Amino acid sequence: MTTYKKQNTTHKLSLSLKERGLRSTKQRLCVYDVILEKRDHPTADDIFLRVRNKLPKISFATVYNCLETFVGCGLVKKINLDRTSSRYCPNLSPHAHFKCSKTGQIIDLPLKEDTLQSLQSILPEGFSLSGFDLSFHGTTPSNN
Repeated sequence: MTTYKKQNTTHKLSLSLKERGLRSTKQRLCVYDVILEKRDHPTADDIFLRVRNKLPKISFATVYNCLETFVGCGLVKKINLDRTSSRYCPNLSPHAHFKCSKTGQIIDLPLKEDTLQSLQSILPEGFSLSGFDLSFHGTTPSNN
C-alpha cells in the first residue's frame, strides 16, 4: 500500500471511529489494513491469521471486536452467502457478489444506477429501502 493510500485509510478510519466516540488503536489500524490489503472477502479466522503475522499477541476476540466495530461504523460490510462463516467486504459501492461453487472465490460485481433502480422497483408500494444484499452462485470460467 502506498504511503498516500495508507495515510488516507488511517484518516478515514480515525474519523469514522471518532464520530462514534471511539479511539483509533494500533489493533484497529492493523485489522483494517489487513482487510484492505487483500480484498478477497475473508472470514474473521482468515483476518485473525493475517493480523497475527503483524501483531503476534493479538487475540481472536480483539480481531472480532474490531470487525464488528467496523461493520457498525459502516467501514466494511458483513456478508453471508451461505451457511459458512460470515465474510467481510470493504467495498462500500453498490455491488453484488458472485461465489464460485468450484473454487469458493467471491467476486464483486459492480451495479449500474439503472440496475439499482430496477431492483428497487420490485419492492411493494410503501416499502423503504435502506440496503440490500444480492449474491449469485455458480462457476467462473475455467481460466480463472
